[in-house]
Amino acid sequence: MKIAALTLTACFASTIAHAEEVSIALDWTLNTNHIGLIVARENGYFADAGLEVDILPYSDSASTVLLAAGAVDFAYMTALGFMSAKAGGADITALWVTMQREAGRLVYNSANTEITRPADLQGKIYAGFGSAWEDALISTMIEADGGTADYDTVTLGTGAYEALATGAVDFTLEVATWEGVNSDLLGREQSHFEYADYGVPEPQGGYIGAQTAMLQNDPDTVRAFMQATAKGYTWAAENPQAAADILINAGDFPNVDLIHGSMRVIDEGNYLTDGTTTVGQIDGERLTTMAKFLYDSGVLRGTDGQTLVWPGDVASWFDQGWMRD
Repeated sequence: MKIAALTLTACFASTIAHAEEVSIALDWTLNTNHIGLIVARENGYFADAGLEVDILPYSDSASTVLLAAGAVDFAYMTALGFMSAKAGGADITALWVTMQREAGRLVYNSANTEITRPADLQGKIYAGFGSAWEDALISTMIEADGGTADYDTVTLGTGAYEALATGAVDFTLEVATWEGVNSDLLGREQSHFEYADYGVPEPQGGYIGAQTAMLQNDPDTVRAFMQATAKGYTWAAENPQAAADILINAGDFPNVDLIHGSMRVIDEGNYLTDGTTTVGQIDGERLTTMAKFLYDSGVLRGTDGQTLVWPGDVASWFDQGWMRD
């Protein structure tokens, strides 16, 4: 038994010693969007693939910037972050998308009787986050509802939610699977409008990508990492509350109810999969539609600040060949 134990220990040590080290930068502080990565690490899927994965916490440098610079092997990116970087010339390629449905929405206090439709937002105060995307989105919604896109903006960042709760502002944007859950836990009575109901294309969200050169030069590592990642997200989709516990144990969350609540909403809302769509599958048509919207709205700009011209085709922006291997 001692010899067998020593042999197993030696084999395990050898596996760890030869594990390939790769890194992925997150787009924000650790949350349920990243749950498949944590499950893949904690359940040993990365190790089984011969990988030692360093999941880098959010920093002042955007994950797209780190990826484009070659500072990391992979990056978890917001849809806007990815499309902005790609349109701006970053040599990166999307390999995966997490959310099959749009989780963002425009939210306001239910007690505010002056707001019953997006057209009512004219003349109101919006608590924003400082991106051109927000104005394109809100203006489209108001105009699609027959109103005039004339409203005031105060940039508050995450302070927007407290400002809305106290009535200091009239509306803001939130993610249903996170801020929406937190508002429910705090007992805030809020109502919302869905973007897609008022002229905004519904994108998928939460892209994972790599440098295009890595796909060409090291396809085996890309395949190993992505297949283990897919296994992690698939397991999380099938076991949402157990996955929430894994995430809680791996992070530092002051409110574990938020994690469990978020995974409940993700599960019940069919965000990871509706049962027919493969977890992580990128819909090329939806990516194209959203990219075209961002180009046409003037959101996507070059390093010179000038509005970029629609290239006519963005099929090369993503590659999921690793799924077929």
